[in-house]
Amino acid sequence: MRSRILTLLSGALAIAFFTAFVNAEPSMPRPVSLFAGIHHVEAELAATLDSRTSGLMHRKSMPTQHGMLFVFPVSAKHCMWMKNTYLPLSVAFLNEQGTIINVEEMEPQTENNHCALKPARYALEMNAGWFKNRGLEPGSRIAGVSKLTASY
Repeated sequence: MRSRILTLLSGALAIAFFTAFVNAEPSMPRPVSLFAGIHHVEAELAATLDSRTSGLMHRKSMPTQHGMLFVFPVSAKHCMWMKNTYLPLSVAFLNEQGTIINVEEMEPQTENNHCALKPARYALEMNAGWFKNRGLEPGSRIAGVSKLTASY
């Protein structure tokens, strides 16, 4: 009887530890597909405070058609900076409909603010020059963002 109880207890402990381990795994930002005209983007989604805070920090490279979409809880004149970010990036600030408000070029490892000129709901970071090289400028639209929501 005693050995059966010990077996049951050790099994229960194993399940508890396994559950805690699985739940402790960090979750990667989920990718979303976006389109800028004919240009496809695979964007990691930064829709929580933690993911927006860390952004693309500590990355050494990023594929050409990949980026990160920051989804903010409210439209505002949000600003971005490049602390602990090793890649030169371009950021496009987007309104609620996904229309580009302005595009800013950002130098790696700087703390300069790069801000939306008008209230923005989204910011799409891509490798430096990505928007310019594709002729995407204020007024261009990024499809696929308007239904995404953020949390605080």
